[in-house]
Amino acid sequence: MSSFFGQHLHLSLFGQSHGEAIGITMDGFPAGMTIDMERVAAEMKRRAPGQSSLTTPRKEADAPEILSGVLNGRTTGQPICAIIRNTNTRSKDYGDGVDLLRPGHADYTGHVRYYGFEDWRGGGHFSGRLTAPIVFAGALCSQWLEQQGVSIVSHIQRLGNVVDDSLMDAGQVDAAALKAMHLPVLRAGLDADMEAEATRALQAQDSIGGVIECGVYGLPAGLGAPFFDSVESVLSHLLFSVPAVKGVEFGEGFGFASLLGSQANDPFRMVEGNIVTTSNHSGGVQGGITNGMPMIFRCAVRATPSIGQTQQTVSLKTGENADLNIHGRHDPCILPRAVPVIEAMAAIGIMELWKERQACVR
Repeated sequence: MSSFFGQHLHLSLFGQSHGEAIGITMDGFPAGMTIDMERVAAEMKRRAPGQSSLTTPRKEADAPEILSGVLNGRTTGQPICAIIRNTNTRSKDYGDGVDLLRPGHADYTGHVRYYGFEDWRGGGHFSGRLTAPIVFAGALCSQWLEQQGVSIVSHIQRLGNVVDDSLMDAGQVDAAALKAMHLPVLRAGLDADMEAEATRALQAQDSIGGVIECGVYGLPAGLGAPFFDSVESVLSHLLFSVPAVKGVEFGEGFGFASLLGSQANDPFRMVEGNIVTTSNHSGGVQGGITNGMPMIFRCAVRATPSIGQTQQTVSLKTGENADLNIHGRHDPCILPRAVPVIEAMAAIGIMELWKERQACVR
């Protein structure tokens, strides 16, 4: 089933954008971890809508209600189930059923896939709203990974034509400072240029996309199992599940196409008794397995398909060509809210790989 993930950390995602609630069940999470709910709330707030002119004005508290798997603030080892109630839905913005197909959305493909019985309100189960419980699950995984010495940090590497520096070239990164920024960037002041770029798209009744770059630090060597459970395979599976993600690359990614072998290879050296590489073109992964260097990957995030301009479409009811003017509340730029989602997916994937590694130890 498409709403399940994981062989060792089992996740089950449920709910629709305009239903009573959305939620997630996590089975296989270790017992005994104290959950810092303030930090969970902080991560939920980063993803939540209605925080600036660049995001949808839909107001949702996004407060997770933990129904099972936690007692007195500690995980019990049983399945953790949490729901997030939908409190600010406006289904009337979407009419009384699927008719005019929204370009770039799953209206047509979902209608065909589920024989016309899909929940069409606000995108239903296809909606980016379903990333809220993902962020909850990722926040728990991040806290567990931090206890193992692993940290995850992201920034907006590109928004439209505004390009930030890369984690591939950065030294020490201030993760707390990036998490506190609405438009997290490495280069000081560049967030203002990005906001201006997004505002120009908004004023043109359009939307804009970009690239999110994520770094995972403190990983041990040895995570991942080729062929089908390689690090890239597991993480790409999760990252491409985010509705707006249309491309994923690790390390130099497509840049490898222009590098000679002598340029692309990462030489090994001994440093203070540890095997390291003097460069990190591979992004911390070789042969589908972590090599102990920082894991760096990037996600291309498409522009939000809901825009204010009139678009060409087809009417399912009449079977004729039509024009569409989209109403409702939408993000002119999804990148700020997508950053914590990418980090959450990374945390979930790394924890799955970690548990797989533990399971193969005899």
